[in-house]
Amino acid sequence: MQVNGNSFLPAYLCRNMSSSYSHDNVVPDQSSDQAKKKQVAEMFNSIAPRYDFLNRFLSLGIDVYWRKKALKKLSGSNPQTILDVATGTADVAIMAASMLKPSQIIGIDISTQMLEAGQKKIEQKSLETIIRLEEGDSEAIKFPDHSFDAVTVAFGVRNFENLEAGLAEIRRVLKPGGKVVILEFSKPRIPVLSQLYNSYMRFIAPIFAGWLSRNKKAYVYLNNSIQAFPEGKAFLEVLTKTGFKQTTCNPLSFGVSSIYTGVKS
Repeated sequence: MQVNGNSFLPAYLCRNMSSSYSHDNVVPDQSSDQAKKKQVAEMFNSIAPRYDFLNRFLSLGIDVYWRKKALKKLSGSNPQTILDVATGTADVAIMAASMLKPSQIIGIDISTQMLEAGQKKIEQKSLETIIRLEEGDSEAIKFPDHSFDAVTVAFGVRNFENLEAGLAEIRRVLKPGGKVVILEFSKPRIPVLSQLYNSYMRFIAPIFAGWLSRNKKAYVYLNNSIQAFPEGKAFLEVLTKTGFKQTTCNPLSFGVSSIYTGVKS
């Protein structure tokens, strides 16, 4: 029997994990009968040409700072092989190449249009020998067990159709002692800030995003998935359940986003 990392997580079990998290059922179009994965891929394909601009605009540029803080979690371990899951337009992969100097970074994503946009950025920076982008599913990562020193995911785990299955696959492809670093949106806990944030995400961001990208549903989905996501301690419990040790959570910008880490023992 093939084993995923430690002996208590068989490969077939990881592939067929059935999680029951409410965000797994949050989809961009509630009226569609397509699976979440298919809807998410089509959504990102539709906004890919404006995705980077919208990120900078709607976050006032602070998303760049968040990514840097996340990658600093890997600076002490000197990873040489990195997998960037849900790589999108390769922002994290490109930043990791500059900050961490690994020998190879592979970015996977289910959106072909996002990958095409990312590939153009990689070529502009002459990083083709270091970064390779491939179409790939987080719940069925095609690489063998123990392939990578580190795995990164920035604003992608909310989009997993099955959260536990995706995390188990990430753990499988990590080498023993390898670290996962996950950057994800969370919700501020300070009452006044929480009210402002919720109003911004519920009303203002979708209006601007719809105007700029012609896809308001994508940013309505963004808010709905953030609201449903098991953040903070709850997400650390999910990481532990899927076999990660030494888990940590570091809120950023008063809790608007959080960095989660875990180690494959």
